[in-house]
Amino acid sequence: MHPSGYNERMSDGLKTAETSESIEAPRPSNFIRDIIIQDNQTGKFGGKVHTRFPPEPNGYLHIGHAKSICLNFGLARDFNGKCNLRFDDTNPCKEEQEYVDSIMEDVRWLGFDWEDRLFFASDYFDQLYEWAIQLIKAGKAYVCDLTAEEVRATRGTLTEPGKESPYRNRSIEENLELFERMRKGEFPDGSRTLRTKIDMASPNFNMRDPVMYRILHAEHHRTGDKWCIYPMYDYTHGESDSIEGITHSICTLEFEDHRPLYDWYVENLGIHHPQQIEFDRLNLTNTVLSKRKLLKLVTGGFVSGWDDPRMPTLCGFRRRGYTPEAIRNFCAGIGVSKTNGIIEFALLEHHLREDLNKHALRVMAVLDPVKVIIDNYPDGQVEEMEAINNPEDASAGTRKVPFSKVLYIERDDFREDPPKQYYRLSPGKEVRLRYAYFITCTGVVKDESGEVTEIHCTYDPATHGGNTPDGRKVKSTIHWVSAAHALDAEVRLYDTLFLPEDQRPDEDADSDLTSGLNPNSLVRKTARVEPSVLGAAPLTKYQFERVGYFCADKDSTPEKMVFNRTVPLRDTWAKIEKKAEKKSK
Repeated sequence: MHPSGYNERMSDGLKTAETSESIEAPRPSNFIRDIIIQDNQTGKFGGKVHTRFPPEPNGYLHIGHAKSICLNFGLARDFNGKCNLRFDDTNPCKEEQEYVDSIMEDVRWLGFDWEDRLFFASDYFDQLYEWAIQLIKAGKAYVCDLTAEEVRATRGTLTEPGKESPYRNRSIEENLELFERMRKGEFPDGSRTLRTKIDMASPNFNMRDPVMYRILHAEHHRTGDKWCIYPMYDYTHGESDSIEGITHSICTLEFEDHRPLYDWYVENLGIHHPQQIEFDRLNLTNTVLSKRKLLKLVTGGFVSGWDDPRMPTLCGFRRRGYTPEAIRNFCAGIGVSKTNGIIEFALLEHHLREDLNKHALRVMAVLDPVKVIIDNYPDGQVEEMEAINNPEDASAGTRKVPFSKVLYIERDDFREDPPKQYYRLSPGKEVRLRYAYFITCTGVVKDESGEVTEIHCTYDPATHGGNTPDGRKVKSTIHWVSAAHALDAEVRLYDTLFLPEDQRPDEDADSDLTSGLNPNSLVRKTARVEPSVLGAAPLTKYQFERVGYFCADKDSTPEKMVFNRTVPLRDTWAKIEKKAEKKSK
């Protein structure tokens, strides 16, 4: 991985544009930044930097797109340049206004602003058509009657050249006439295409007379039924970059083999020539980042929608409680390179914990409750304990938490027969209740199955607030809620949407995609939560102390509170048990 100057600043969040002097200051770099610096030094593009983020509106953005967004907008900001948001909307069969709206919302949520530079490739359909005619007149494009299957059959192999279309040498006049008739809708879908005349023997398959236009009698979400022929992505992309004055067209590595075609089009049209630069796409462990496959999950009902918190979409991360700062810092930390790799999902969670730790309010919630009765605490008495809202942020202040004779604690915080190194509550053991008192277990009550239903304790009144006048110490502090004051809330505990790779089929096999789904990717529990969360606005973020970070779901109401677990805390005891389990095997 290559660190970069713009990545360093992104880790602190968005900042205003800096001066050119600060941009040229010595700092760690990456190869894209080095190219731009060299271009500026040589005067290429007149010292300008103009990038673009060009999504296709055929699905919702996922975490992989975040890397491209941060890179394109970040470089433009760092070099006092501009970045456009452009929708490459060339396929009316798969594109919808819903996707356009969601993409704009996600880019804004990440913290970036395209200002007045919102564009669509469909804005350029008339110009693209005129340029296609220009190539026909120059003898560099022709109308082909081969079907898509026949075109594939004549493309050749890695060791054999392709075969020229029998329609390759049509006259310019015939090609112009047929192309005009294609535009008028005289031919059915798939019956004819406009192909570029390049080289059927080229070692690069993309240069073997690629298709420029195909016939699609489909209504476009912006242009309606004005067109029944639509330009291909490879033809549209570079020309749109040229029209917009893009200087550095930054793409992921799968477009590297397409770069000669990108260059061929702009050179043969004699128009502004941006520089295409490819970088590694983001791949995360145990995560599917294919819009086609994600669409299958949505349409098949395997998830609740594009914003299901288990989905790797940006709206799914947002609903789950991720912050744009954490995602920007993650993208900054992984850098860019010329080699595809895979990033551990845990690294994204690390950046999330770092950000939430600074800002999330602390509250107490019990997810698997067992009742604790403090036998020597006065009946009917209620105290208000002062609790810190965020130890990382003194300005967050404190809150009052009710305390009474009957409490709930986590079932895992009690063991009747504790193993070695277990320091939580057990018979005869003393623990600290967070912000409250020291308690000692004196006995338990069990049901007919032997499960503990009540834990009886005594408390030491001298330890109010968790302090001890005699200086004695305990090895464990546990959280709690007052049974009489706690609120019921649904908590949704999320695990990975897919099983670990060694437990599921190859994710590239569509037929096996859903068979690799994790049946425990969502577990619902009814938790008891302290009353301070009542009325929490959707997307409000909390740290449930000792449990994890949670976010109020968008559908949460005062009548039915719902919290999504954003990310768990690291559980030291769980690690101890896991090591012990491995040793026993």
